[in-house]
Amino acid sequence: MTHLLLTMNQWSHSRYAPSLLSGVLLGVSFPSYPFIHLELLAWVALVPLLISLRTVEKASELFRRAFVTMLFFCLISLWWVSLATLPGGILTILAQTCFMTVPLFAFYAVKKKAGYRFALFSLPFLWIALEWLYMQQELSLGWLTFGNSQANLNLMIQYADITGVWGISFWLVWFNVLAALVLIGSRKEVLRSVFFMFLMVLLPLLYSSLLLYRDGALSRTEGQLRVTLVQPNIDPHGKWVSNNSVDIMERYYRMTDSAVLHNRPDLLIWPETAIPFSILDSDYVSDLQFLRGSLRRWHAALLTGFVDVVHKGSLSGEAYNASMLLEPGNEHPQIYHKIHLVPFAERVPYVDYFPWLGNATFSLSGIKGWGKGGDAAIMKLSSARGEIVIANVICYESIFPALVSEFVRKGARLLTLVTNDGWYATSYGPYQHLAIGRLRCIENRRAMARCANTGLTVVLDKFGRTIAEIPWWEEQTLTAEVPLESTLTFYTSNPDLLPKVAVVISALLLSVAFLRKGVKAA
Repeated sequence: MTHLLLTMNQWSHSRYAPSLLSGVLLGVSFPSYPFIHLELLAWVALVPLLISLRTVEKASELFRRAFVTMLFFCLISLWWVSLATLPGGILTILAQTCFMTVPLFAFYAVKKKAGYRFALFSLPFLWIALEWLYMQQELSLGWLTFGNSQANLNLMIQYADITGVWGISFWLVWFNVLAALVLIGSRKEVLRSVFFMFLMVLLPLLYSSLLLYRDGALSRTEGQLRVTLVQPNIDPHGKWVSNNSVDIMERYYRMTDSAVLHNRPDLLIWPETAIPFSILDSDYVSDLQFLRGSLRRWHAALLTGFVDVVHKGSLSGEAYNASMLLEPGNEHPQIYHKIHLVPFAERVPYVDYFPWLGNATFSLSGIKGWGKGGDAAIMKLSSARGEIVIANVICYESIFPALVSEFVRKGARLLTLVTNDGWYATSYGPYQHLAIGRLRCIENRRAMARCANTGLTVVLDKFGRTIAEIPWWEEQTLTAEVPLESTLTFYTSNPDLLPKVAVVISALLLSVAFLRKGVKAA
């Protein structure tokens, strides 16, 4: 690492080379294909940029340097979005780039008032506070939360059950700050920084080792649920052609018939919008009856994505990207409406306040915009093991830690996720999505059954490890015994505590910086 840091120091004499280097390091450190593991680069990725900002005095110059870094970061990490929609991909990358320069503007403001070192030590708090605040508004994509870069580095991130992904971001920014001080600090600062960097590597490893050892030694189990996931491998673009619905449903019935015959599951899962029409509407009574008859024959419940059209006193209705749990003999489906919708691709941000914005959608489903759900509704499955509470997350929602923890606080003993990653062809987008889901398992200590139309159908355990999976881009089913859990982690009980504290500390640091007079320590 010393050689890498020395190289960064040499690059810092070039105006934009450090920014470019930081952007590339950030981009390649994010999850991509499973045979690529460059997560450790995130631990020093910010160093070239931070050192180059040491002498920057003008806000315009800071913006240019920060923009270069974040643009390359977003291009490398998110280019695959353009495979689904080129305009949407370009908008996503540019918007994300702009938002991600904000923590560096806060860093610059503190630096101008209180000096470079004060700004460095403030940066971890500023970064986490602004990263979290960004995710609280509708324009947020939130995909590139810094801590997500470590999602596949399993042994280093188990402490997320205490801090959530925000703690991982906090840890990474601090390590980058210390690494920068190794290059520019006094001998005393260098020794102190190296010592703390060593601890920052050692402590997560010790925590993970003790956690896994204790789990293995106790060998306790709270039961399992036999689940069959159906990956139909349907072309996502052709799926929304109306005359394809019959063929699609026939494929689900054929695959499910075979899976039930051989595996006898308690729960069947079909992916996001598996039923591409509003099957609960009166126009589709015969389709719903046939599905209910199949459930009685299968002796299993079905959790499936579907289009739910809700009529509110008029002939027209609002369509929701939804999931429902259907049980044999129970005439009342349990329904969940997706709450967090992909900006512009599924719903235009703030369209409730400015209806004319609805024309700016890049929807791929032929629907102008989905309705927004309002409640993290859990589902209760009656089984031979008693009533089991399930949390169903729909696709993009898996990047929102607080939402998933809300399901678990309401009693969910396992997580399910239905998705359709087929829009992104053979890119590493689906692998990034899967990796982020691992963090939700770790934060809440819940197993996850992840069912995809195309992409990655996987069962994960409470440590984010793979239990079973289906090969990519195959029409296939997967049956696994999914562990059930009921214990609440510190993070689940206290979601987002760290970023909320960081918001308060950031406000104090900004106040102190602006009250200081004439301090320009370098």
